Amino acid sequence: MSQRTVVISDIHLGAIPPDRETAFLSFLHRVGDLADDLLINGDLFDFWYEYGQVIPRGQLPVLSALHELKRSGMTIRFLGGNHDAWAGSFLADEVGLEVIDDPAEIRVGGRLALVAHGDGLGAGDRRYRALRRTLRSAPVRWAFRVIHPDLGIPLARRASRTEMRARDGGPNTSPRSDELERHARALLSDRPDLDLVIFGHTHDPRLVEVEDGRFYLNSGDWTNHSSYTVVTPEEIELVEEAAIT
Repeated sequence: MSQRTVVISDIHLGAIPPDRETAFLSFLHRVGDLADDLLINGDLFDFWYEYGQVIPRGQLPVLSALHELKRSGMTIRFLGGNHDAWAGSFLADEVGLEVIDDPAEIRVGGRLALVAHGDGLGAGDRRYRALRRTLRSAPVRWAFRVIHPDLGIPLARRASRTEMRARDGGPNTSPRSDELERHARALLSDRPDLDLVIFGHTHDPRLVEVEDGRFYLNSGDWTNHSSYTVVTPEEIELVEEAAIT
């Protein structure tokens, strides 16, 4: 596994302005200069569901860029978030992503990391945790599959508030940012073997050294911050490039 990993999360393709999508595509074209391992920690898409013979339209440039990165030799790991947990064989077999379970214990930049998108973690949020289990259950996945895509996909996109927040320019970070950091600190305290805890979901870039050489990391988002993290055995760099063009 690579000793140099780029971590991103919460891009929300399909619900962000065109200039943000263009900025992210530009980033993908040069990410190979930063590392040879890319970790996408959830919500790459604002909605993604794989039917048997249909995929959501509108993301061909990004999917093509990811496919070319894979062909160039880059490892690309994808962990689904609350907006794109229903990833399947298309992303794995045809795009080339390594789809991993949430949560996962993996090596990131040579460090042992516990990686999760972050939705439903920490204290509180019990109602959402119940909803999360329901939405990810096999019966619900099957039930959504029988809805025609021209009805199901617009319905799912209307349920998301990402586009509205991006359009209005309002606050986009989650009030659960501090709770996720507390949860990460507790995990690092309980698991002395871990070097990193990596969450997304809150759209709030954070890099916190909890103990000497042991960190909580949230790489932020591409709806407001255009941020990413480069992790190596020697250092961790959180980069925010809000003016990428």
